[in-house]
Amino acid sequence: MLFIKKGLVLLIAIFSMHQAKSQVLISLIFGDKLNSPFLEFGLEGGLNLSDISNLESSGMNPGFNLGFYFDIRSKQNPAWMINTGVIVKSPMGARHIPVYSLDDVNLDNTFAGGTVNREIRYFNVPILIKYQFKNRIYLKTGPQLGLLASAFDEFKNEVNKNDVVYKKKIRDEIRVIDAGIAFGTGYHMNVGNGLNITIQYYYGLVPVMKGDGPNVYNRSLYLTAGIPIGKGKAAQRRAEQDAELYKVIPPEDERPKPEK
Repeated sequence: MLFIKKGLVLLIAIFSMHQAKSQVLISLIFGDKLNSPFLEFGLEGGLNLSDISNLESSGMNPGFNLGFYFDIRSKQNPAWMINTGVIVKSPMGARHIPVYSLDDVNLDNTFAGGTVNREIRYFNVPILIKYQFKNRIYLKTGPQLGLLASAFDEFKNEVNKNDVVYKKKIRDEIRVIDAGIAFGTGYHMNVGNGLNITIQYYYGLVPVMKGDGPNVYNRSLYLTAGIPIGKGKAAQRRAEQDAELYKVIPPEDERPKPEK
């Protein structure tokens, strides 16, 4: 189908650029082409609070997420749909995990008594079943897959009243693929083209770390707002096409007579 081909082009472009600004620009350009009566396309972003289970830490790791979504409605019953897309910017991790040795005496002395924040960045793809009630409240659940982008531990300490920060890349210690279950609820507002407000929880089922250590798993709470892109323009274009296709031809006696 045409919209699927265009969606794939959009996806490839976004992954190639690896920047949220490029994602927004491309979405604005292609938005009206990706909307139809049974397909809603838009941008989605907000706050996420993450943690890693079975890992000694203190508090949730805050971050911002940004991506695009598709709501693919069932033609038999439009209340049912598939909710998917890509969360391009989606940091996970944990705050204040125990300080560990960096195999360097000077660094170890510098950060003794400090803190370590772990941040793991993924490209996440939820593939959810979504049901919207008549009151515009919706529920959704299904699998979510993640592709590792980067990972690092940020060591922090205060030395002589100055903040000292050191980032250690740990990508080689993290599994490339993450997977789990996502479930959430939200409200489709009857404002403009329809703003989606969602609260969603991700429960990771694949161990985060490689190796034989204790298994730890990603957990993340998302608070997001989704904005349809080009929906109004697409509806206007369809209305103009329908008007052109079904325009009424005047009766023969009302048509202009050719000049003699």
